[in-house]
Amino acid sequence: MEELLPGDHWTVEIRDEITGTVSTGTNVVTEVTPTNISVRYTVTRSNKTRDEGYKGFITFDRSWNAIRSSAWQYFPYDGNTGIETPLAVGKTWAFQFNAVNNQSGVVWKWSGRSKVVDQETVTTKAGTFETFRIETTSSSSSLPAQTEEFVAVTWYAPALAHWVKRSGILRNDSRLRSNSTSELVEFGRKQ
Repeated sequence: MEELLPGDHWTVEIRDEITGTVSTGTNVVTEVTPTNISVRYTVTRSNKTRDEGYKGFITFDRSWNAIRSSAWQYFPYDGNTGIETPLAVGKTWAFQFNAVNNQSGVVWKWSGRSKVVDQETVTTKAGTFETFRIETTSSSSSLPAQTEEFVAVTWYAPALAHWVKRSGILRNDSRLRSNSTSELVEFGRKQ
């Protein structure tokens, strides 16, 4: 994979596994520095009569760990989203971070573990990719006392330096909050 450049982009279909609704999300690299990747994103709901969608901006480190997203800041980074290179089947890594909402002052303390469980060929609407399948489990707590558990599976394609499929289940106080699957439908490099 060549170095990421401003203008590189990925479009995914996001399926809400609870309702069956499908949204489209587009991420566009806006800036790349030696330490960070800045991305502008847009999500458009399939049923625009209820929700027109949303836009935002995320700053990642070079391993796709989120550092800042809208009102949220992650210290040192959001370990739920990133990878640890070089990837190899059997590799594991642990993480801990604080997620701080700069508007409300809420702080979530997260800890978790990721493991590369397999190498798989994955086919999406964007093509066929050789990937590493990474399973991530994490949990958090906040004040007042709430807990969240997150389980994710990510299929990361080194040739794209990006994931091509991702599923995630989030539970709040042991109750299902979200269950979604995202798949790459289009990608491109700046021309």
